[in-house]
Parts: sequence; structure tokens; C-alpha cells
Amino acid sequence: MSDWSNIFSGWPSIAALALGYLLGSIPFGLIFTRLTGGPDIRGIGSGNIGATNVLRTGRKGLAAATLLADMLKGTAAVLLARYLFGSGVAIAAGLGAFLGHLFPVWLGFKGGKGVATFIGVLLGFSWIAALIYCAVWIGIAAVTRYSSLSGLIACAVTPGILWALNKPTEAALFVVMALLVFIMHRANIARLIAGTETKIGQSAVKP
Repeated sequence: MSDWSNIFSGWPSIAALALGYLLGSIPFGLIFTRLTGGPDIRGIGSGNIGATNVLRTGRKGLAAATLLADMLKGTAAVLLARYLFGSGVAIAAGLGAFLGHLFPVWLGFKGGKGVATFIGVLLGFSWIAALIYCAVWIGIAAVTRYSSLSGLIACAVTPGILWALNKPTEAALFVVMALLVFIMHRANIARLIAGTETKIGQSAVKP
């Protein structure tokens, strides 16, 4: 893998970043709920466009579809960039997809919190790391029933997993992405500390 100075220089990097951003900015949660006659997902629960909030509509299949689509757009960005521009700029595409999900231009730069796309980008770089991430997420979720806490802990350990797999450049990328996940979840963190965070499967009223 190229070093950072090569990854973020030249037109292939710009093209890969733009490709990733456009793919990442597709708001599947909003699209799916609208197409199936549901409400504007931004007006219920947490107001988020991700799978956890879609689940609060009571439509488990739709939530699963949202989770899968939000994941795969990250994976697609990495794989397409690698195919079109070479492996050296796949990092730029992964970052673009993640930023696109967080700040989609179509929704006034107000998007999701990034966990599903984080997993998808991770899958594009290492299926082993993605499996370990999911195992951590499932384990924490089974014990606590907090989706946000599960995602935060799994994101926090991901750079270490990649480093252990001898992927230091990817590990550096995921340090940045994990920090952004924590920033996007700052309200969830406050509720976790206060003991008022909504658990998986529990309905919620937007604060």
C-alpha cells in the first residue's frame, strides 16, 4: 500500500474520493422507507437515516435492507476505486464513502452516523477484520442491547485489528473514521452515561 503522500495526490485520488463520496451519500434508509410507503425516517426516533432508526418503524426487513445497502456502498467504493484507479487510492475512496454517508449533499449534509458504512469500507480492505468487527459488535449487543455502544466499541478496536493484520495504512484511516464515529455519536454517548439510551428493539420518541 502506498504511503499517505501518494494516496492523496493526483487526479486518481481526487476521482476515487469523489466516486466514494457519491456512493456513500446515497441515503438508503430514507429511500427505502419512502418507496415502501413509510414515513420520513428523519421525523421519528433519533431522526437518523440509518438502519437502527429504520428498525424503530417496526419493519425489520427494511432495517436489514438498509444496513446491508449502507454497508455495501462502502465496500463498492473501495473495490471500484481499486479496479478503476489502482489499489493505491482505494484509501481515498473508502474515506470518501464514509464522509458521503455522514454528510450527504442531497440532505443538506445531514446524514447517518457511519457505523454501517464503516463496516462496509472495512470489508473492502479486509474480510477478516470485518468478521472480527461483527463478532465484537454482536457480543457487546447481546450483553447490553445497546446498538450505539456496540458500534462504538467495535469501531474503537478496529485500528488495532488492522495493525495486527499488518495493514498500517488502513489502520491509520480507521483511526480517523473511528474518531468521526465517536463525534457523530456524542448524543448517544451522553445518553449512555445518563442511562437513557434506547436499547435495540425499543421504540423511541425523537428528543
